[in-house]
Amino acid sequence: MPPLNFGSYQTKIYYEGTTFNKIPATTTNPTLLEQHAKKVLSSRAYSYIAGGAGEKSTMQANRLAFRQWKLVPRVNRPMDHQSISVNLFGQNYKTPFIVGPVGVQGLFHSDKETGVAQVCAELGVPYSLSTASSSSIEDVAAANKDGHRWFQLYWVHDEEILLSLLKRAKENGFTVLVVSLDTWTLAWRPTDLDHGYFPFYQGLGNEVGFTDPAFRAKHEKNGGSTDDIIGMAKAWVEELDDKPHTWEQLDFLRQNWDGPIVLKGIQHVDDARRALKTGCEGLVVSNHGGRQVDGAIGSLDALPEIVEAVGDKMTVMFDSGVRTGADAIKALCLGAKAVLVGRPVIYGLAIGGKEGAKSVLESLLADFWQGMGLAGMRTIADCNPSCMRRINYPGDVPNML
Repeated sequence: MPPLNFGSYQTKIYYEGTTFNKIPATTTNPTLLEQHAKKVLSSRAYSYIAGGAGEKSTMQANRLAFRQWKLVPRVNRPMDHQSISVNLFGQNYKTPFIVGPVGVQGLFHSDKETGVAQVCAELGVPYSLSTASSSSIEDVAAANKDGHRWFQLYWVHDEEILLSLLKRAKENGFTVLVVSLDTWTLAWRPTDLDHGYFPFYQGLGNEVGFTDPAFRAKHEKNGGSTDDIIGMAKAWVEELDDKPHTWEQLDFLRQNWDGPIVLKGIQHVDDARRALKTGCEGLVVSNHGGRQVDGAIGSLDALPEIVEAVGDKMTVMFDSGVRTGADAIKALCLGAKAVLVGRPVIYGLAIGGKEGAKSVLESLLADFWQGMGLAGMRTIADCNPSCMRRINYPGDVPNML
């Protein structure tokens, strides 16, 4: 069969709009997605997804980094059999996009994680389930069916609970373990603080823990009741919020997970080199979308040095600030093997449920497909640094976070 033509979504939009007066479930303009989501979300829910650490300078740095790298298109190149497929950890994927882990998706729409996981299976995009989920591991697996799914771990300190989470993920077909290293405690997030809002204390986003037999047994042993949602919520939060782990403790995960392990939250090249020594297969250059360290380096600015240091020995992926197909092309040109996208998909979820999330993903894929073709890139292998220039134009500042 010929490679999939993701650009056909553009043709579909034009045809259905002209013939049936039908428009997409969400805007195709990435600069408007957040505005549209804000209109339908509560102030607390909007602040939770759109907010960042401190004055949001890291969020701004992420966008500015993309603006300062420019593509240099090539023309008159054959585009026969254009393909955007990739191979990660021995598995073939249709695209280099991965839906990154975003917590508490039930806060934004009743379709929540299960709806997004279903959409990902339909489109052939891997879905990353957050430990901070409003759906259980088992329910997401059932919704995702034969899709590709990864499990993002917030690293609980209790080994029995940790082993239980890993066992459940493995038994339910999650093939890649994504370990977040940068969120052992929360950053100073003014938008949430001003609302005095932390959804987990209400029991939202705790379903992975609430449905875990090891956690429930420990909670009851400590005198807690599984009928007391607020009490369980407090206990689950305490399992997650403690202190950072050490590099040496990764050995425990390596011994108890027989698939690929990806370390998420790497920004410093020395940490990338240290990550290589753990034997883990991959890493994600990420600053948690600007939600953890205010004033941090933009992830795209950190990417080239990390790729140069470990890129031939580990699978380096990218996260933080991806909003357009061009953003993804730039990350790939600078050495990433795949890109994670988070907020745009959740904005789509908020606007139109799972169909809104699907519309955003289809738009991203079509934008990416069209952009690669018009830039003279037939396959992902054609994305390389020679296609890029860094040019710092005065006033070249982001107009969207």
